[in-house]
Amino acid sequence: MASSGDDLVKYITEKVVVYMEDPKASRERRRAEKQPWAQRWFGMLPLGLSIWRSKWTREDRR
Repeated sequence: MASSGDDLVKYITEKVVVYMEDPKASRERRRAEKQPWAQRWFGMLPLGLSIWRSKWTREDRR
């Protein structure tokens, strides 16, 4: 049981060191390339629904 705790601490430490050594510009670029969570989880369905809803509300305003 103690070795798994040591492994966890080692893994977390490695991740933190890699994160800290990575240049800030690289992290920001990677963050900008991420897809929105709705698109990642549900594909194009949220986009289609939002377009349909905006078209529907635009017609009601006329």
